[in-house]
Amino acid sequence: MNAVALGLDRTVLELKMYSREKESVFFSFLFPILMLTLFSVIFGDVMDSSGSPMNAATFFLPGMISAGILLTSFQTMAMSVAVERDDGTLKRLRSTPIPPVSYFLGKVGLVATTALAQQVLLLAVARFAFDVDLPDTASRWLTFLWVFGLGVFAGTVLGTAFSSLASARSAGAVVVAPMLILQFISGVYFAFTDIPTWVQQIASVFPLKWIAQGMRSVFFPDELASMEMAGTWEHGRTAMFLGVWAVAGLVLCVLTFRWFKRGTT
Repeated sequence: MNAVALGLDRTVLELKMYSREKESVFFSFLFPILMLTLFSVIFGDVMDSSGSPMNAATFFLPGMISAGILLTSFQTMAMSVAVERDDGTLKRLRSTPIPPVSYFLGKVGLVATTALAQQVLLLAVARFAFDVDLPDTASRWLTFLWVFGLGVFAGTVLGTAFSSLASARSAGAVVVAPMLILQFISGVYFAFTDIPTWVQQIASVFPLKWIAQGMRSVFFPDELASMEMAGTWEHGRTAMFLGVWAVAGLVLCVLTFRWFKRGTT
């Protein structure tokens, strides 16, 4: 219980530090909200995958939600842990009485709080600024919750593991570049059916495509499921892929996490 209490205290501290890093707040928390606003204002109405007109905010909302999940989890963890390892923060924490689990609970608390706040703000902007119809059935909201939960968990553990590949100086390029590529090939900014088939197959290996597909099943009408690669929403396969990535990320965390910068002890 003491470790949990310290973890809650660490969460508050993490949130304070996060709020002071303006670049992180913009590129991980506010970026999807800004992009949804820009696309909605610029495009007005667009054609969905079946060729029918659709409110632009409705069309882009699932993609922005999906990108936001990985930005607040994977990108935040990969960059913050890499910086803290290089500047000696992790080394100092390791030499204090604070249990290691409290540090990780603080990071999980940071991701959970920012991801949830971002989703609430995204949905509020979509509903009240652009008149997007939100789901009106419990089953759709349940789908939203489990896709969101699995996506955040997978992004958090994968980001922690990925931090071992980055340094404070290279974190921006090493972390942001793959995230940007995945957003373009996973149906975040374009209709997934407009992406070449071989690129779709590459995107299907990674979690962002499945998060985006899961979110489309929440906000798009059921008839648009026929435009997906398999012609259905594939909820079972979505859960399987996200679950596999979550477990793989957790294993990689255990195997690769380092408290000290390379070359130091």
